[in-house]
Amino acid sequence: MDAAWRDHAAPPLADAAAAAEQLREVALPERVGERAASRLVELRALFGADLAYVEQELGRASEDGRAPATDAAKHLLAAGGKRVRPLCVLLSAACFARAETRAVRDLAVVAELVHLATLLHDDVIDDADLRRGAVAARRVWGNAVSVLAGDLLLTHALERTASSAPGATMRELVATLRTLVDGEVVQLRGRTTLTASESVYFAIVEGKTASLFSWAARAGARAGGGGDAAIDALGEFGRGLGVAFQLVDDALDYGGDLARTGKRLLGDLREGKLTLPLLVAIRERPELTRAVTAAREGDEGAATELLAAVSASGGVDETRARAAAHTRHALDTLASLPPSPARDLLAALASELGSRGA
Repeated sequence: MDAAWRDHAAPPLADAAAAAEQLREVALPERVGERAASRLVELRALFGADLAYVEQELGRASEDGRAPATDAAKHLLAAGGKRVRPLCVLLSAACFARAETRAVRDLAVVAELVHLATLLHDDVIDDADLRRGAVAARRVWGNAVSVLAGDLLLTHALERTASSAPGATMRELVATLRTLVDGEVVQLRGRTTLTASESVYFAIVEGKTASLFSWAARAGARAGGGGDAAIDALGEFGRGLGVAFQLVDDALDYGGDLARTGKRLLGDLREGKLTLPLLVAIRERPELTRAVTAAREGDEGAATELLAAVSASGGVDETRARAAAHTRHALDTLASLPPSPARDLLAALASELGSRGA
């Protein structure tokens, strides 16, 4: 594989102190919900140089291989994204004084490469038509190419980690990949056996979403020079952040806007997924499982019935309340870290992700 990325100079990481000063008012935990729509935009702007490096290297990775796998990877990359996992790496590293710019930035790239790979694979498993408001890669190049494109990005992620952070971070990445696969398998089993279980749902959330957020925060903290206790604290922060992120995403599936979220209403249900808003409705009305089966088979009347049932049960509100609780837990874990501008910015990130779309 082409390793030319190693030869490009990396300018210094963003000045976290200056960034935090500009965001001081919106970074404080008690301001959760205030100006939520703009925080992530501001964070991306303040760390623009770092994220520009990430985008550059994502582009290199998507082109380093053979077509049409590279075409599918570039198609997904062109659809954009929040890049929250790279931000999690960068900010976790900035909590400490010994961050090495190249290693930190490369781990930020790795976090997004893994995420993009899982999206390509998920769309095949879910028979998805859309991704981030655009036609899914599998609809353009087919399932086989989409799977291979995801595999291509994973090989780049592993190569980059082996070069930049061998040892514990590499071992944890492999363990995280295993956890991601396990989460997908648990979710796939639900296609054939309808299980209206919150414990199963949260096992999927922990495996498919929270595990990568946790790895990103741990990897950044270790690269930044944090001790074992700080690495564990930031890993738990990432886990809580990831759970809240997924809960909000699932709430938006029953009450979001396609133009803003890139996903149409009831997309999860049509893909056979039982998420928390619907589980809340089923908890009150177990007979809804019959409508779930019908909706999975394409019955639009059943889907409409379920949407109304979720609304009547307060499923979206309860899901958002649970997301807020996980956000508070994530913020609480930051208290064990020494005060710093980067810690405040992590709090701002968690606040934004936990309240988006509200």
